[in-house]
Amino acid sequence: MQVAVEAETGARERPRRPKVKFDPIQQLRAHEYVAEQIRRHIALRLIQPGESLPSERELAQMFGVGRPTIQHALRLLEADHLVEARRGRGGGTFVSEPTEDSLAMDELITRLRRRREEIEERLVYRRIVEPAVARLAAATRRKADVTAMRRAIEAMAEAEEEPEYMRHDTEFHLAVARGTRNRFAVKAIEQIRMELNDAMSLLPESDLWHRRLSGEHEAVADAIEARDEQAAYEAMDVHVANSEQGVRAVLAAIGRQARKLTSR
Repeated sequence: MQVAVEAETGARERPRRPKVKFDPIQQLRAHEYVAEQIRRHIALRLIQPGESLPSERELAQMFGVGRPTIQHALRLLEADHLVEARRGRGGGTFVSEPTEDSLAMDELITRLRRRREEIEERLVYRRIVEPAVARLAAATRRKADVTAMRRAIEAMAEAEEEPEYMRHDTEFHLAVARGTRNRFAVKAIEQIRMELNDAMSLLPESDLWHRRLSGEHEAVADAIEARDEQAAYEAMDVHVANSEQGVRAVLAAIGRQARKLTSR
């Protein structure tokens, strides 16, 4: 009888649901990833000014997302004056005509294409050197070094133009190097930044990319401030690996552009 009562009570009680908080970042920001990839193709002239993008339906199939995501991404690109929508017969979304910076961009891409092998070697060198520099900085840094890192991170967040953002990005990495109290470490990071500056200038200028970099810089600075050498090494290793992935994507896209031009 008691078993029956307990069974009946259990049947009446609804199972408690745990308090769950789902993270919607990837889905809600999928349009930013789409816009970022299209932006890179436009910057590298893989889609020429005046050319039409694939239709919204085709883009949705390519990216594996819904059409609302594509439409949101295209609105971002329109706001940046990278594309324009044309209505009516023969309409669609077209890459905007080049600005006065077009020639400089073409020269930059040619220079990167010519130096591709050297840049790839420099990426490997950076992967070896910079995490080790961060680990040493965690052991030898002074309070002023951490202050300089934090100041650079804040300046990056407030930067209104990409060249200004890149300058403060370099200041952050040099602040880490100076924390080692080793002139040769500083010189190595300076050289790395100078040699990779052209390629890194073509990395995405989106808010998504900047937020990602900011989080990685914060992780490096936190570990160095805490004097956690291993954490500093690992945080910088993650940061350098992600940056390298972006640069390699740029180089691969430039290679595709070169093959496209030679096949015409």
